[in-house]
Amino acid sequence: MSRRTSREFALQGLFQIDVVSADVQNAITHVLEQEGAEVDPLFVRDLVSGTVSRQDMIDELLKKYSVGWDLTRMANVDRNVLRMAVYEMLFHPETPSHVVINEAIDLAKGFSTPESGKFVNGILAKILPEVDALRAQVGQ
Repeated sequence: MSRRTSREFALQGLFQIDVVSADVQNAITHVLEQEGAEVDPLFVRDLVSGTVSRQDMIDELLKKYSVGWDLTRMANVDRNVLRMAVYEMLFHPETPSHVVINEAIDLAKGFSTPESGKFVNGILAKILPEVDALRAQVGQ
């Protein structure tokens, strides 16, 4: 099962929730019903539901580190890639942060624009030095 593909599916679920106000469980079910891809359904569920349940806290961090960018002005894909990456960096310490950042950059470039990779990298690079302290604050 591919974690990369699982992240892609989770991003699709987060996008549905953010853009069309889809119900969390319906969005997860919808993306997991897609055929032809091997994903880890538990990881997809965790990324989507965990990101949504901690979205207020994550959005506050993004506001702090994305100086000059209002979250509503960000491209929908970029905003959700960032949310998911921050969630994974904070609540999945078993995954190295540099791996999470690289995956987020690839998702942004693949689903948004080539420039989105630089944008996502810039914000996550600002958050990275504080990940350990932030994990301690959230109890990880």
